[in-house]
Amino acid sequence: MKIRVGLGFDVHQLEEGRDFYLGGIKLPATKGAVGHSDADVLIHAICDALLGAANLRDIGFHYSNKDPRWSGIDSKFFLKDVTRMLSEHGWKVENVDCTLCLELPKVNPHIPEMKKVLAPLMNIAEEDISIKATTAERLGYVGREEGVNAYAVALIKKD
Repeated sequence: MKIRVGLGFDVHQLEEGRDFYLGGIKLPATKGAVGHSDADVLIHAICDALLGAANLRDIGFHYSNKDPRWSGIDSKFFLKDVTRMLSEHGWKVENVDCTLCLELPKVNPHIPEMKKVLAPLMNIAEEDISIKATTAERLGYVGREEGVNAYAVALIKKD
């Protein structure tokens, strides 16, 4: 058996009047993330963690923000496709651990729903996904509610 670990990070600017997608669900918020796709910072970080662990480059390599095919696309497509790529190379997702950093909206009430949405996309159990949220204590771009970021660590294995 072979195991690998990958680290993912993503950041998106926040803007008034946009929908806010996080962890595959739409959150009630006055600001949403700006991006070429639906700008789901959590899914993008998870994708990069998984791709990195499998040595398959990064999300921008596979789904360029210059390619009109990905304009406005639901990021759940990316996660399902990344999981498919890993499987084609003999890898299986074991678990992911994620941290979100944003001031608003409060994420904790939505974590169970996020896990329910994300688990089948990676072919893992909900208990194999950890999602935590923190603020930046009003410091920096996150603290000023100008942006949101996410970190993800993924463990994958090959039998």
